[in-house]
Amino acid sequence: MTEENTMAGPEEAASPTRSGFVALIGATNAGKSTLVNRLVGAKVSIVSHKVQTTRAIVRGIAIHEQTQIVFMDTPGIFKPRRRLDRAMVTSAWGGAKDADIIMLLIDSERGLRGDAETILEGLKEVHQPKILVLNKIDQVKREDLLKLAAAANEVVKFEDTFMISATNGSGCDDLLGHLAKRLPEGPWYYPEDQISDLPMRQLAAEITREKLFLRLHQELPYSSHVETEKWEERKDGSVRIEQVIYVERDSQKKIALGKGGEAIKAISTASRKELSEILEQPVHLFLFVKVRENWGDDPERFREMGLEFPKG
Repeated sequence: MTEENTMAGPEEAASPTRSGFVALIGATNAGKSTLVNRLVGAKVSIVSHKVQTTRAIVRGIAIHEQTQIVFMDTPGIFKPRRRLDRAMVTSAWGGAKDADIIMLLIDSERGLRGDAETILEGLKEVHQPKILVLNKIDQVKREDLLKLAAAANEVVKFEDTFMISATNGSGCDDLLGHLAKRLPEGPWYYPEDQISDLPMRQLAAEITREKLFLRLHQELPYSSHVETEKWEERKDGSVRIEQVIYVERDSQKKIALGKGGEAIKAISTASRKELSEILEQPVHLFLFVKVRENWGDDPERFREMGLEFPKG
């Protein structure tokens, strides 16, 4: 009876782990948050049809084979007008410069018009490897996609170009596989089961802000902000969460509350349902609306959002 050889040959040895940061940059509403959620396989970034929804960098963590990819969902880059706008754009470019790979996401329907063209010019000054990703390809003819890819590559030298649909997932597996091979060897930054570095209190506030935008995107301007003020784990296994929606004027408070409290009840119900699914426990959510004039000029609010307060 021969002894079984349990030694693994070179071809059977475990491949080395890889890890790194990939920054997604692009114009507002290019689909960055939708793509991050698709690649991570779970919701880590809020999505709405309202532009400039993402305000600070959100990191979503994906694992593909032996590689841990940390996606940095950055705020959309646009021409800033307010102090908050400037902080968001600064955060986006700062995230790009800290990444191992920069991934420029372009809405194929809009092409290189407006902010996308400005971003391409800005990328000339950034030296990390760059990948071009054309999104919403199911809405555009292939010959137009090829022309768009060629035009973008004339301005910036991209290492690779991918054509995807973040909504239906087309092309996303190929993109994920490429990134996994492209990142450097090294240990993972986060535990295997972690999908985001966002604290749960902040994620809960972001979920409620998404529901606020989805419900009131036509009536309520950007002058709103959500903070989780209390988080109590209860003996019965449920959690009690108290959040405050800050607006700048009494007229905005009336919009957020709605007639007879109808709007705030709908927002609370939608947010509570999603939070219960994420936390896998019953959630008791209490929302309050408060007026805080000029909160957009308050450094403390910027810190709560994970943004650096711009001076001047």
